[in-house]
Amino acid sequence: MEQKLAWKIYMGVIGAVTTIAAQKLVTAGWKAITGDDPPAATDPDTPIGVAVSWALASGIGVGVTQLLTTRFAARRFSALASGSTPKTPKVKLSI
Repeated sequence: MEQKLAWKIYMGVIGAVTTIAAQKLVTAGWKAITGDDPPAATDPDTPIGVAVSWALASGIGVGVTQLLTTRFAARRFSALASGSTPKTPKVKLSI
């Protein structure tokens, strides 16, 4: 039980920090490539292609960062805890 709680805290802290860093990195990359700030989703003057491009870039950047972070954290936690990491629960979406 303690290991499961420690894993959740460990992943929560690492996940939050890396997600913020990834978003800042993607934003900086967008500015470097386009020369503009990322578009606001609620701005009706933003062309749909630009808005979709930003959504894809942001989603892929943060998603890949979270994947790599989770894998790194699992290896590190496993080494520190001398055992395997608790399973990460799968998210189920029902519509």
